[in-house]
Amino acid sequence: MPTQHRLYVAATNQHVGKTTSTLGITSALRERGYSVGYCKPVGQEYIRLEDGLKADKDALLFAEALNFSIEPAVHSPVILGDGATQAFWDAPGDFQFRQQLLRAGQHFNTAAFDWVVFEGTGHPGVGSIVGLSNAVVARLLDARVILIVRGGIGRTVDEMTLALALFGQEGIPVEGVIVNKVLPDKIEKVRHYLGKVLNAWGIPLLGVIPYDESMMFPLFEQIRKAVHGRVVFHPEKMENRIAAIVSGSLVESYNLREHRNILIVSNSLRLPEVLRKMTYIAQMQGVPHPDIAGILITGADDGHPPVHEDPLCRDFILQQHIPVIESDLDTYGAALRINALEVKINTRTPWKVKRATELIREHVDIDQLVAIMSTRQRR
Repeated sequence: MPTQHRLYVAATNQHVGKTTSTLGITSALRERGYSVGYCKPVGQEYIRLEDGLKADKDALLFAEALNFSIEPAVHSPVILGDGATQAFWDAPGDFQFRQQLLRAGQHFNTAAFDWVVFEGTGHPGVGSIVGLSNAVVARLLDARVILIVRGGIGRTVDEMTLALALFGQEGIPVEGVIVNKVLPDKIEKVRHYLGKVLNAWGIPLLGVIPYDESMMFPLFEQIRKAVHGRVVFHPEKMENRIAAIVSGSLVESYNLREHRNILIVSNSLRLPEVLRKMTYIAQMQGVPHPDIAGILITGADDGHPPVHEDPLCRDFILQQHIPVIESDLDTYGAALRINALEVKINTRTPWKVKRATELIREHVDIDQLVAIMSTRQRR
């Protein structure tokens, strides 16, 4: 069989951009003519398929993006969902996690794949409770590791040190580092100092990716779930992306020429005045109409008249085809839930898939990664 490269994409923490980076890397490799296989060896958040089997949600994303038919035993062999670790320690002999991983890895032992990219889970220690830390999994799959780290210097180095120690225990060298979500005005500083540290450690810096706000845009449906909202108008528009949040009490301070895909947060009593003000401000700023992607009505159980009973609100919402949800939370409580929302790339955010590929193409040296994987022997 021709030489096959097995790459394990790990990260120092959750929500650092591991899935985004993995997606961009696989796409960049395919652009260079390589055939690429994908596997999420250990997953936590899963979706139940029609046949009753479970697959990690990231594996489903990659099945769509890379156009392969999902086979849970191959592409998502181990799921550690709610209660899985307790069940394991109640009866460890009932589980064959390592065998499942090895069988999935063997599936890719074919000349059909030039590369196999394995996506890690959470921080390096995730899975340790069942003996499947990211380092152990990488060793079992005979894969070489690159590390995705958050933008920064001091804390980033601290987190890398811990990650390297865990992989080192398993005899797995980290072959390169990608720094993600770096504020644009900090890129050169981060590149300079992390480059010095990594050079001293003998680890290549493969790229520094700037923070991209669009990758953090949630869908209105994700906000609805966060605030336990109920749909009042236009359920077909719940896939609208949200790029800016406007509180009804602060509407006068927003420049509507700059803000698009706006979410209005207001109680029903104030909403008519908010809509009047936004319409007036838009006219004064030369905008045909405010770009409202959704309206969240807070305090729905506070006794105020429902929004659909106000003619101005109802007509405005229907004319502009604006989705509306209502929540029993007050405005402050809703804001806390929205601010805590972790927005991840998924099958419902195709613009993020496209942007992930662009970010890797623009800011990561894939040719250097190919060269490292082609020439460096295990140390």
